[in-house]
Amino acid sequence: MGILNEGEFIETVHFKGLQLSLLAAGDGTEVIHHKLQPGSSWAMGPEEGWEGLEYFFIVSGKLVYHRDEISIVLKAGQSFYESPIKEYTIFHAEEETEFIYVTSQPVFHHYSQLSKELMELTISIEEKDGYTRDHCERIKDYSLFVGEALGLSTKRTTRLNLAAFFHDLGKVKVPLNILQKPSKLTDDEWEIMKLHTTFGRELLAETKIPFFADIGLIVEQHHERYDGKGYPKGLKGDEIAIEAAIIAVVDSFDAMTTDRVYKKGKSKEEAFEEIIRNRGTMYHPLVVDAFIALKDKIEKY
Repeated sequence: MGILNEGEFIETVHFKGLQLSLLAAGDGTEVIHHKLQPGSSWAMGPEEGWEGLEYFFIVSGKLVYHRDEISIVLKAGQSFYESPIKEYTIFHAEEETEFIYVTSQPVFHHYSQLSKELMELTISIEEKDGYTRDHCERIKDYSLFVGEALGLSTKRTTRLNLAAFFHDLGKVKVPLNILQKPSKLTDDEWEIMKLHTTFGRELLAETKIPFFADIGLIVEQHHERYDGKGYPKGLKGDEIAIEAAIIAVVDSFDAMTTDRVYKKGKSKEEAFEEIIRNRGTMYHPLVVDAFIALKDKIEKY
């Protein structure tokens, strides 16, 4: 038997915009308290070998349930369940929202600890690589803007969300003398730097979580070019996942507009012009068109 007082939890994990707290666990069942900040999302999707019941009850706030073409507003007092989950589903918090999540198969320690470690690695790379701490968050947000404009499915949106955040994860395996070099890299150093895309895929595959392995394939492709002159595999056109094509555009834009130790960033207007100049060569034309159509929104971000 366990008794928890108000505000007490067995364990709590914090991410940006999300707090997960384990309330109870036993016989494979877990009860988890979620608190989402406005604008944050929580996703569920089918997984091989998963047969569990998933149920949540909204305690306060408001969630928008998205499943491809379906959007339903769920308010305090309403609940949702499925056994097992059959399609990718995203729940978006329009205001601060709390809900109780019950699952008949354990998920808390495995997924939360793993995600925490990966996010800490990603943030450490931002610092080592000279970017601001918000670089990966900006890439994620810009990417989701474009993904929404292109009408991506819920599954692809979920993959894009995580792949955008983890896109530079592989830089953790690049030597610091190369990552932080203030001058131009030599040809040999550049070849090592380019390996960060494959390193990222490998790190995500090592988690042994099928969905993270899918994300790793997108991470590996985010420096491919539409004309086939990118790396690591020289993929071209529609051989490149649309999620990776989106990240390629927004990552380039953010890199161009960010001040670095050795280079002052361009203005956003200059960066937009550069993206347009490389439409159909470096970048997927449809992605560029969607990105440029979002110009006002991105300038105000």
